[in-house]
Amino acid sequence: MKILLKNAMIITMNGNREVYREGDLLIQDDKIAKLGHFERPADCDEVLDCSGKYIMPSLVNTHTHTSQQLARGLADDVDLLTWLRERIWPYESNMTEEDSYISTLLFCAEQIKAGCTSVAEPGGQFVSGMAKAVTEAGIRAKLAKSVMDCGEGLPPAWQHSADEELAKEEEDLKKYHNTADGRVQVWFGIRTIFNATDELILRSKELADKYGVGVHMHIAEAKSEVEYAKETRGCTTVTHLNNLGFLDKNIIAAHAVWLTNEEVEMFRDHQVKVSHNPASAMRVLGFAKIPRMLREGVCVALGTDGAPTNNRMNMVDEMWVTSLIHKGWRLEPDVVKAQEILAMATINGAKAVGDEALYGSLEEGKKADLIIINPDAGPDMVPVHDPIANLVTSMHSTNIECTMCDGKWLMKDRKLLTIDEAEIIRAGKEHAAAICRRGGIHLPDRFPVR
Repeated sequence: MKILLKNAMIITMNGNREVYREGDLLIQDDKIAKLGHFERPADCDEVLDCSGKYIMPSLVNTHTHTSQQLARGLADDVDLLTWLRERIWPYESNMTEEDSYISTLLFCAEQIKAGCTSVAEPGGQFVSGMAKAVTEAGIRAKLAKSVMDCGEGLPPAWQHSADEELAKEEEDLKKYHNTADGRVQVWFGIRTIFNATDELILRSKELADKYGVGVHMHIAEAKSEVEYAKETRGCTTVTHLNNLGFLDKNIIAAHAVWLTNEEVEMFRDHQVKVSHNPASAMRVLGFAKIPRMLREGVCVALGTDGAPTNNRMNMVDEMWVTSLIHKGWRLEPDVVKAQEILAMATINGAKAVGDEALYGSLEEGKKADLIIINPDAGPDMVPVHDPIANLVTSMHSTNIECTMCDGKWLMKDRKLLTIDEAEIIRAGKEHAAAICRRGGIHLPDRFPVR
């Protein structure tokens, strides 16, 4: 297939951050063949006039729980322990493989409609179900099992040794890694230092290095976590991981809220990648030192986290929240600028998952992973005085008309092409109710029900 997109403002996010006005982009099979201003070929299979529209790289969600999609709204307005032990653990531990598949497919539908085609999953219960859904949906994913070998209050179904957990991860990797034309890959996941012995942490890293993949871990997520690390390991989470020799360029540190300035430098020196989840962090975690990380040259990307911690699984919204919170808590209106945030959602996301050579920017030879944005789809985004600022602070997911991954349309004119949206919404509600029944999860009524 040869597809020509013409007359668009093309925001490349390449090394020079080049932008083409009324530019063209030629797609040959799964890759970008040409972009900018060139003689248009006459033998295209499809020509799309994008006058007045923007083309940019599709978004990368570097920390998100695909298996928690059916738990949206289960854990609002509760403290962390209630969230974990009375809502999320009963929910996740009562999931089946089919639940995981349905949850992930519903998740993929939301991602595609919000312009995201690449995600990193830090750990669900059934990599098999997740891989099946991602394959069908047509997006990219780094999938991992939620791995724990210790910790208080774990459901019986999750009480495993390090040997058992690592063996299952290797089994998943051998079955599903590099499937779906390379779109599905399997990484190693570690839940938190609360639930991982040093043996599990080190052996996970050794296996990740052996197979040439990454490790995804919640790191310095909460104040209680770093206090726990001090009590049980003698120092804070990041310092302990550094002492173990765990920190490396193939580590995604999710949240990374409670770091000292010296620990930010440790991340910089070891090229650790940070997934910043601002909406989720505003629940109970706090303010990550993102401005300092960016100044130090740490690769900072964006993520939504899971539906029970964010509710809005939408990278467009995540860019907007990022544009506000650091200005607010630091009282600096010029900190974490729009162009930095757009990079965090695109090329930095690709770097975080080790795929910057494949996508994250629009360049000849890279994968055709892109979105088409119509700023005139409604009144929300107009007028456009500064296109980059508007994309970050004014755009809504409804401005995204088309989403492409690997040279294939996943959405055109706001219609999903790989997922039956009405059916997956129906199935999602049915499976969510069944999980709550099995897990004995009951939410109190907020107002009197008559």
